[in-house]
Amino acid sequence: MATKTAEGAGTETGAQHDETVAETAVTEEAQAPEQPETGEETVAAEPRRASGVGQGAGAVVSAALGLVSLNGGWVGTIASARAQLMGQLKTSSQAGVAQQIKAVYGDAWHATALWAGLFAVAALVVGVAVLVRPAFGAPGRPQAPWIKSVAWGGVALGVIGLLLAALKYSDALLGLPSAG
Repeated sequence: MATKTAEGAGTETGAQHDETVAETAVTEEAQAPEQPETGEETVAAEPRRASGVGQGAGAVVSAALGLVSLNGGWVGTIASARAQLMGQLKTSSQAGVAQQIKAVYGDAWHATALWAGLFAVAALVVGVAVLVRPAFGAPGRPQAPWIKSVAWGGVALGVIGLLLAALKYSDALLGLPSAG
């Protein structure tokens, strides 16, 4: 090792400098995380956080099902047309007017109400599932406000649709005319 003189008290000799640089490099290398030599960056092993996309999609589906329950949807229209056709085929021309009205129109009306009720129940189930999902997921992660709003909208539409379907099916809302 080199000795320091009064004139060069703050300077290092060449060998001492090389030794200091080597020690610094070893220390920095030990402190730095290992990187693969292939040039690819590794992703830190962080816990994966859910993005809420599934919950958002569920909320939108709930609202859509609630809207379909209000108008019966395509499936309800097809079921209604089928019930009307079956009523026409089963009813003879000698049947009374009340029986013809019930077979041709009443069964079709009930089929539409039944399908609307099924869509309303589906909207309720999906909406409630979205709303209670955070209780079973990550406890510290709150649900986005828009997801809650849309899910509550789907639940509300489902309740209204179920109420209207029950009223239509029981003939309390727009019942069949009497044939007398």
